[in-house]
Amino acid sequence: MSGADFLDTCVLVYAYMFDDPPKQKIAQELVEKGIAGKCVISSQVLAEFAAVLLHKVSRPAASDAVIAILNRLSPIKLIVPDTDLIRRAVEAHSTYGLHFYDGLIIAAAERAGCSRIWSEDFNSGQEYFGVTAANSFV
Repeated sequence: MSGADFLDTCVLVYAYMFDDPPKQKIAQELVEKGIAGKCVISSQVLAEFAAVLLHKVSRPAASDAVIAILNRLSPIKLIVPDTDLIRRAVEAHSTYGLHFYDGLIIAAAERAGCSRIWSEDFNSGQEYFGVTAANSFV
């Protein structure tokens, strides 16, 4: 899957939030690419996404609605952490000064052979271990 894109949590959140239609449209297009097999996510991204929908929005989603969304996202290739991925996240923390959890995103994208990470949380245009950060929402 070399050259695939990695979707960070914000992309999934914007795809299912209705308070910013321009961001939602962009995010929905990226999610559709993921469902079509052209993007990758990690278990961390899914967990953060579920937590946002269940706890961090003004109107939390019902559990069955979150499960339905997770089922819809299930075709997207998923990277699951292991010891080597966690080690690489620590290296990302050391090399780039990133928060550990951002390092996990970098490590997962690198493992998947992604060329780009769609996210608002990284310096757009910066390369991390060969993966370039991009912000589609600016």
